[in-house]
Amino acid sequence: MAGTGEAVAAGVPGARGADGLPRHGMDRATFRAIAGARGGPEAVRLLRAGQLSKRALLLLALRRAAPQDEGYRVAYGQVRALQRDDRPRWEEVLLRPELDAWAADCLRASSDGSAVPLDGLGEFVRAGAGPALALECDGLRWAPVIDHVGPRRVDYGRPPTGPLSPGEIALWEEQLAEAWWILVRRHRRHAEAVAACVGTIVPLRPAPGGEGVSAAARRAYGAVAVSLPGEPVLLALALVHEFLHIQLGALLDLVPLHRPNGPAIYHAPWRPDLRPVGALLQGAYAHLGVASFWCAEAAAGVSERGRAEGEFTRWRGHTLAAAETLLGCGELTSQGREFTDELARSVRELGEPGQCA
Repeated sequence: MAGTGEAVAAGVPGARGADGLPRHGMDRATFRAIAGARGGPEAVRLLRAGQLSKRALLLLALRRAAPQDEGYRVAYGQVRALQRDDRPRWEEVLLRPELDAWAADCLRASSDGSAVPLDGLGEFVRAGAGPALALECDGLRWAPVIDHVGPRRVDYGRPPTGPLSPGEIALWEEQLAEAWWILVRRHRRHAEAVAACVGTIVPLRPAPGGEGVSAAARRAYGAVAVSLPGEPVLLALALVHEFLHIQLGALLDLVPLHRPNGPAIYHAPWRPDLRPVGALLQGAYAHLGVASFWCAEAAAGVSERGRAEGEFTRWRGHTLAAAETLLGCGELTSQGREFTDELARSVRELGEPGQCA
C-alpha cells in the first residue's frame, strides 16, 4: 500500500478476479479515512455495496442448498425481479438489517441437516417493520424506521421493548429529532455518515437500574438498538458510537484486520473482563467516536464544559491505551496495523485534555 490510489482489499470496485466474479476494494485514502472515523457518506456507500453483494450471495447459496423448497423459490424469484426492475426496492429488501443473520442461520441449519425456516425470505420482501420518520435539520435529512414489531433474529444484549403505543412512538420521534438536531448542529460529519448508514432503530428496554443501553449487532448492518436515555445528547452519542461499530463490521467483511479471534486475553480499559483482539479493536474504534464527540461538545460550550472535558479526557486515554495494546499484540494483519495507527493518530489530533476549542 505504497500510494494513495493503491487498493487495500483484493481488487478495486468493478474489478474481477480469476474466477470472473466482481471484487470489492477501496483506495488507501478511503481506508485511512474510515480508520479515522471521517469516511463520511462516500465510505458508507462503498461499504454498503459490499453488504449488498454479501447478502445476494447468501440468498443464492440458500437457493442452491434447498432447490426443492417452493416457498423460497417464489420469494427468491421476487427478489431477483426487484433486482432487475426496481433497484432501490431490491436494495431496501437486501439491507433489511436482520436478513444477514437469518440467511446465515438457514445455511448452518441446512449444512447440519436441520429443518430450514426458509419462509422467512417472504417476510423481508414484504413492507418494513415499523413507522418511518422524516427528520430534517439544516437541510440534512434522516429517515430511520422504528422497528418495534419485527421478529428478533439478532440478539442485541438487552430485550426489545416490544410493540409501542402511538404515544410511545411519538416520544421516540421527539427524542430522535432532538438527538438529530444535536448531531447536525454540533457533529455534522458524524450526522452525514449516520444518515447514510443507519436506517433502523430498534427500541430496547433500559438496564435494570434504569441506565440507558445501546448496541449494534455484527450481522445487522444499518440497525442501532437503543433505549431512550435521560437526555438527547446521550442519544446522539449512542448513534455515533453504534454507527462506528456498524461501519467497522462492514469493513471487516472486505478487509481482514486481525487473525480469527483467539482466547480473551487483552485488557480493555472500559471493561473489567478480558477481551479477544476483535472485540478490543471494535471497542477502540467506537470510542474514537466517543472521544471526538465529547471534544466537540466541549468546544461548542453547550454541554456542561467540565463534564464534556472530563468525558473527553477519559475516552481519549482509554482509546489510546487500547490502540497501544492492539499494536503490540501480534494478531493484527498489515492492514490492521495501518488501521490502528491511523485510529490512534486521529485520537491524538483531537488535542490534549483541556485543549478542545
